[in-house]
Amino acid sequence: MESKKIAEIFEQSIVFFPGTETEMNAKPWYSHPAWKGVLLKDLVTGKETGGKFSYHLVRVIKDCEVMDHDHETQWEWNLVISGNGVFVIGDKKVTIAPGQTFVTPPKNHHTVSAGHEDLSLLALFVPALA
Repeated sequence: MESKKIAEIFEQSIVFFPGTETEMNAKPWYSHPAWKGVLLKDLVTGKETGGKFSYHLVRVIKDCEVMDHDHETQWEWNLVISGNGVFVIGDKKVTIAPGQTFVTPPKNHHTVSAGHEDLSLLALFVPALA
């Protein structure tokens, strides 16, 4: 199955959470406040989990990047669902493609850059992003 179709499946899926079912296509995409070309869709928020974790779709538009940053307390796990790009953590630079995952511990600076096509990720944060 083509990776773009996999991204579409995630975007149109349902998140089952105790007592609720949420259709993902009903949740809005929004622009990251600091990084041009980075869009987010909150699937499960910290409010829903008591701050334990949050779960998001992330789209990095082609040739854009999630610029160098770190998370003070969160572990971050990402699954690449479509596109390709580069993940940089410390002095390690890794080419990423659909099916690959990467984990970033708290206080580790990292960058994610899209290649010449949009890059879609599933991102899980523990504890939740505020």
